[in-house]
Amino acid sequence: MYVPPHFREQSLDVLHETIRRIALGTVVTLGPDGLIGSHVPMLLDPTKGEFGTLTGHLAKANLQAKGADESVEALAMFLGPEAYITPNWYATKQESGKVVPTWNYIAVHAYGPITYHDDADWLRGMVSRLTDVHEASNAQPWEVSDAPEPFIQSQLKGIIGFEIPITRIEGKWKLSQNRPAADKEGVMSGLEARDGADAEITKVTHERLKA
Repeated sequence: MYVPPHFREQSLDVLHETIRRIALGTVVTLGPDGLIGSHVPMLLDPTKGEFGTLTGHLAKANLQAKGADESVEALAMFLGPEAYITPNWYATKQESGKVVPTWNYIAVHAYGPITYHDDADWLRGMVSRLTDVHEASNAQPWEVSDAPEPFIQSQLKGIIGFEIPITRIEGKWKLSQNRPAADKEGVMSGLEARDGADAEITKVTHERLKA
């Protein structure tokens, strides 16, 4: 990922929290038929390895579950809030007209070797943890054990787990930090005027541009 210095996020705590908040990522691997990607929820264990470890699962019918080239790192991408930025928001447009549209966004890329797991106990533990995390906010959280055991066993037979110990991680917070002060104010005002449609990126933009 191309990350100019003014957009770079290096805090591991911030990167980890962003991965946990986004949760659904895109895993890309190189297999016998070329590159392949899948959109899957992942768990992050920050205590395993220097940069943490990601886990998730794929359908066994997914070609990506058939294996990956061990000499090439897997890539897990997490895309956060994003928004189109019109040049009309820039004071520079009125001054010189030398502006173009852009897109602001938050993204985290995590790299590492991928290992597949077909053990039923490993899979059950992983899907139970994944379920518990995403059911935690419900008044009556659903648990894996709520379903009939034979059904759960049949479901586990249809998936394969994966684990990616992160060997390097990049974060890009592209939020107009490179613009003049008046343009930054214009971006913040423009995002606010969109009736809350960009509430999340408006919040993080204010945090970064006001810092």
